[in-house]
Amino acid sequence: MTEQDQKEMLKTVGLNSIEDLFKDIPDEIRFKGELPVSKGLDEYALTSHLSALAAKNANTDQYPSFLGAGLYDHHIPSVINHVVSRSEFYTAYTPYQPEVSQGELQAIFEFQSYICELTGMAVANASMYDGATALAEAGSLASAATKRSKLVVSKAVHPESRQVLHTYAHGLGLEIVEVSTTNGVTDLEELAKAVSDDTAAVLVQSPNFFGSIEDLSSIGDLIHGHKGLMIVSTNPMSLGLLEGPGKLGADIVVGDAQPLGISSSLGGPTCGFFAVSKDHMRRMPGRIVGQTVDRNGKRGFVLTLQAREQHIRREKATSNICSNQALLALCASVYMSVMGKQGMIDVGRLNLQKSHYAADRLAKVPGVTLPFTSPYFNEFVIKLPDGVSASIVNSKLLKEGFLGGYDLGRSYPELEGHMLVAVTERRTREQIDQFASLLEGCL
Repeated sequence: MTEQDQKEMLKTVGLNSIEDLFKDIPDEIRFKGELPVSKGLDEYALTSHLSALAAKNANTDQYPSFLGAGLYDHHIPSVINHVVSRSEFYTAYTPYQPEVSQGELQAIFEFQSYICELTGMAVANASMYDGATALAEAGSLASAATKRSKLVVSKAVHPESRQVLHTYAHGLGLEIVEVSTTNGVTDLEELAKAVSDDTAAVLVQSPNFFGSIEDLSSIGDLIHGHKGLMIVSTNPMSLGLLEGPGKLGADIVVGDAQPLGISSSLGGPTCGFFAVSKDHMRRMPGRIVGQTVDRNGKRGFVLTLQAREQHIRREKATSNICSNQALLALCASVYMSVMGKQGMIDVGRLNLQKSHYAADRLAKVPGVTLPFTSPYFNEFVIKLPDGVSASIVNSKLLKEGFLGGYDLGRSYPELEGHMLVAVTERRTREQIDQFASLLEGCL
């Protein structure tokens, strides 16, 4: 911008100087002078500086991780980064023009198809921002579909997902009722008392936040008896072994696709998925890519349903804040295509077997117990000896080069001194044994 440009802009808004733009800000809260940053660095110096900063992070390549709680240290096949780093995918945005976006549209279509196969649902959308917003959007859909405003959610659902749900509910005028847990799963007796004919949906997670597998069939029968919907959040990695929630009565299945070839990246971004029965297809947030043929009979792909505010009147949109994560959905698609059906079964079995070996091994540490007996997939809860702080134990483990489990006392005060441990296919027997030995030394 030139000085002449500035003069013309200031004249247009009736001011004499740029300083006049800030005259309404009191002097005592204005920062004046130079910002406390270093002088400019050349490319080599800047790269060295940033590399030194990055080296301070405890990354999962150097630190064996037993931390899950929503983000998991899974193996990422090298082919994924080769595909998603191609410029035609890496720089692509919303495929508004299908005639020039066939590659992107096909990739999304494949993602939708894989999600339907995994979840046992009829229709999936082009992905969501993350698993938490997918769950909240599902609650919104259920309220609109049933014309009811009460949502019953299990406390075994991820705490952060429940926070997002409460945020959505506040804006939509929905009532949220939370149901307690027993033995690491939803308390079905309390759930039965909470559900009524004014309940739009029951929201559960399976495997849940504690790693335990919920009795989805019983929960589905309960809410369907009141003509409400069952919403299930699930770990897609577990579906190589477990029956798809859609075949157990779920009306909406959501989750986070991060375990499917997406790096944990120190907390995100991730990619949510959203699948429904055919009855609710037109109420889904976001967009759906469909398969068709052109006038010459050649297969092609188009945006079949576009219910975002960008495409239709805002008041008619199914969601005004729905974001599609196409590049990360592509990661998941490549992962599932590379793994194939048998590969998904095999990696799921590895997660199951290694986590159960780890649980048995940790239970032999003096003072450590397994408080829950419910079936679990690749996460489980351990109870430390009375008076031992999980956060202090994790600090000691970190000094030894290990990332410990999640301190459950942070989200569940009644579980102070409990740790949520995740074990993926990347953990070796030697690492598990060493982790158990280190844990014993930290107590």
